[in-house]
Parts: sequence; C-alpha cells; structure tokens
Amino acid sequence: MQSIRNLSLALAALLMAGCASFTSETSPGLPRNAQWGIVPMVNYSQTPQAGERSEQILLSVLSSHGVQPQVYPVSTQGEQALMDDNERLAGALDWAREQKLDYVVAGSVEEWQYKNGLDGEPAVGISLRVLEAGTGRVLWSKSGARAGWSRESLAGTAQKVLGKLVGALRFE
Repeated sequence: MQSIRNLSLALAALLMAGCASFTSETSPGLPRNAQWGIVPMVNYSQTPQAGERSEQILLSVLSSHGVQPQVYPVSTQGEQALMDDNERLAGALDWAREQKLDYVVAGSVEEWQYKNGLDGEPAVGISLRVLEAGTGRVLWSKSGARAGWSRESLAGTAQKVLGKLVGALRFE
C-alpha cells in the first residue's frame, strides 16, 4: 500500500513538472529605483495583440516588485498601427533613450492560446530581456512557458509565467 502511495506521489510530481518550463539564468543586481521602461513585446504567436496584453500584465507584475516603469506610448492609429513588431521595438528603444531611461524590459510572446480539445487548456510562452536603454545591451534574459488547467484563463496563466520570470530578477 505504501509503495502505491509513493508511486502515485511520484507520478503527480512528474505531471506537475510537465506543465511548466523555465530557463534559468542568474540576474545581475539591478537598481529598483532606476528609470525603467517597458517596450513593445514582439508577438510571435498566432493570437492578435498578445504582445499588448502581455505588456499590461508585465506592468502590473513589475509594479508588485516595486518597479514603476514608464510604458512606451502605443498609438492604434496611423502608421504605427501598420508597423510590424520589430519596427515598433526599434522606435521604442529610440524613445527610451530620449526619455533617458536606464533599463527597459523587452521580450516576445511565443505562445498565447487555448489548446484544442475538450478541456481547452490555456498555453502561454513568453521570453523577457532587460536591456540597457542607452546601448541596447542585453543584461538578462529568461523564457518560460506554462499550460494552465482547463478552467484557468489565458491572462491568469500569463500572470503566473510573468510572475515567475520577473521573480527571477534581483532588484537592489
């Protein structure tokens, strides 16, 4: 009986470990009170505006860690709406330099969807980078992915992924 219980616990642990995946890289100590910014997330997923959705969640998660970033102003009208994400990112880095920001958080959304099937589990994959705004040099990067439970929302799953990614940053 004890061996069946141990086997059940081991299988449950394997199942839980299979639901999330994160790279591990140690963050340098970054000053919390520096001038921070969030620039557009490049959307590689097939879901329109997944980058913008993740940016808003990222703003909330960073704020919960005591970082008050400026957000690149997004216009939904005119030429900017027609630019691809990489062009928007280049413009945002120019904006960060003009604003004299010290660091910007950039990244990409690789997956943002409900999986097909009866349960329709949410699946989110996000990569983040911290860049020196003045040089564009990457100081830290980390990726994470998670498949949520069938009754969980995409936003809730994304918040967990972003929370774990930002939680890996060391703020001084």
